[in-house]
Amino acid sequence: MIPQARLEIQKERVVCHTRVQRNVNLEKLQNGYLFPEISMHELQHIRKYPDAKLINLGIGDTTEPIPDIVAVSMAEYAHALSTVEGYRGYGAEQGNKALRKAIAETLYKDVQVKDSEVFVSDGSQCDITRLQYCTCSDNGIKTAEIVMENFMTQAYIDTSVIIGQAGDFEEKSGKFGNIEYMNCGPQNNFFPDLAKTRRTDIIFFCSPNNPTVYVTDDSPRSIFEIPGAKEAVCSVVNYYKENAKILLETLASLGLKVYGGENAPYVWVHFPGSKSWDVFDYILEKTHIITVPGSGFGPGGEEFLRMSTFGHRETILEASKRLKNLFS
Repeated sequence: MIPQARLEIQKERVVCHTRVQRNVNLEKLQNGYLFPEISMHELQHIRKYPDAKLINLGIGDTTEPIPDIVAVSMAEYAHALSTVEGYRGYGAEQGNKALRKAIAETLYKDVQVKDSEVFVSDGSQCDITRLQYCTCSDNGIKTAEIVMENFMTQAYIDTSVIIGQAGDFEEKSGKFGNIEYMNCGPQNNFFPDLAKTRRTDIIFFCSPNNPTVYVTDDSPRSIFEIPGAKEAVCSVVNYYKENAKILLETLASLGLKVYGGENAPYVWVHFPGSKSWDVFDYILEKTHIITVPGSGFGPGGEEFLRMSTFGHRETILEASKRLKNLFS
């Protein structure tokens, strides 16, 4: 039995009528999420050039093996589940207690945060998007004014739209109504001037920023400050940072303005006067390299491309060679 619904059988087709209303805000979302759209371009390119060797500097998936110490620890924990002494059912609701204690003592000791006040989740992006549900009533009526950077992770914007915080999308400006966008760019080190920002209920910052990987100050806090954590992943982190250095220096040598590449393995490349999707298509056509159009992160990302340096060293070197041949 389906509650609040009526079934009708029309010949061989079953039609369901329901009084449950669809969230009309979903209609405000744009055609598709950025990366599936990039995948469509990639598929079309493969059909056109089936023998081409594609290089993906797009989504930023890792390629190098995890450190042995991490793999061994995971294996030991998994094996312990096969014993009476080591078996565990549901995990700790707020995260591993020892980890929470280490986080509290390392990152929040000066402000006297207790380990019971720390929780370990599946990622800050998920938490921040879910946080918006606390600012919206059950029927989706807008209850808070939002201001955010003019380019940032798309999930934050889309969540604002889905829960009814945003107005309609304006094609000309590339912005949603009812959201104030703070201007960020090279002129202000990709961080907005808060003195010029109208007072609102919620301000969204993305720091270290994605896609530019700029940070708001010189001392971002990280879980890798916990004793032993940095050493466990240091070799992998340094590998990707060296990749970023190689690509950044290559692009800079070609006279391009390049940002980032220091706090995360992404570089943010400026192509003044050009549409980011046009540059994306041009580079893909000429070099078989996939990048990410900056406009996918918001209106402030127009004229930019993001390039990921997650990848094998030989892949980054080959990409650098192709880009040098294209722009020399």
